[in-house]
Amino acid sequence: MKLKTCLVLEGGALRGIYTAGVLDELQKEDIKIDTIIGVSMGSLIGMNYVSKQPGRAIRYNLKYCKDKRFIGLHSLLTTGNIANKEFGYYEIPNKLDKFDYDTYKKSNIKFYCTVTNLETGKAEYIEIKDAKKEIEYLRAGSSMPGVSKIVEINHNKYLDGGIADSIPVKKAQELGYDKIIVITTRPIEYRKRKSKLKTLSRIYQKYPNFVKTISKRNQNYNKTVEEIIQLEKEGKIFVIRPSKKIPIKRVEKNPTRIKEQYHLGIKDFQAKKEELKEYLQKKEGKKK
Repeated sequence: MKLKTCLVLEGGALRGIYTAGVLDELQKEDIKIDTIIGVSMGSLIGMNYVSKQPGRAIRYNLKYCKDKRFIGLHSLLTTGNIANKEFGYYEIPNKLDKFDYDTYKKSNIKFYCTVTNLETGKAEYIEIKDAKKEIEYLRAGSSMPGVSKIVEINHNKYLDGGIADSIPVKKAQELGYDKIIVITTRPIEYRKRKSKLKTLSRIYQKYPNFVKTISKRNQNYNKTVEEIIQLEKEGKIFVIRPSKKIPIKRVEKNPTRIKEQYHLGIKDFQAKKEELKEYLQKKEGKKK
């Protein structure tokens, strides 16, 4: 029986360009992936893998990183969203740098976008079958608290999936995949500090479960990182992570920094390529 493989993609705003470098190289190797679970920017990057458009993510992020219509303070002040809804989620993929919705829809790769439900404070993993019709889930999953409007879909209120589950390795395990490849956007030594909650607690006071989840985010993130390190040591998952820290901002306007992050992803993939292929070929851990 053929082994089933799942890709887990961490978010991190423009740090996610690292993932674009890894995935573009992964696609060149024609390695079979059955499912992708993306978080925040990881979802937006991962879509291009399913639509078979290597180079697209780095291309439009470089082209529009300084455009006030894309991401930044101007968008926040004029639309209420730091990432401009109309420009980033509709004009770019539909007109300026077209996303191949047809190829995506015909793909055999299952794609899940992680969102955080404000009422429950828990993560939900939405399977995106039609990226054009379901783009609002992708926007919701990438909407950072405090600088984004709440996205309401089918009477449910959502924000950034990374709040409830930054690196959904457990979800990949629950789905029963034999091989799990995790791409993080932080070096191995990184641990998240406790966030200042005063402002966010006030903004989201109607959603106590969401506030509680935010308050524990650093603990949950750091616990997940430790679990990933252990699973990696045991050979149960394969991890590609930044080999060094690049001082890139979440909303980066410097094209040089963005390129550096992207090329680090390429470099790190190439350094682990043969090891990855060996991991994928091993039968250990296969379910009976």
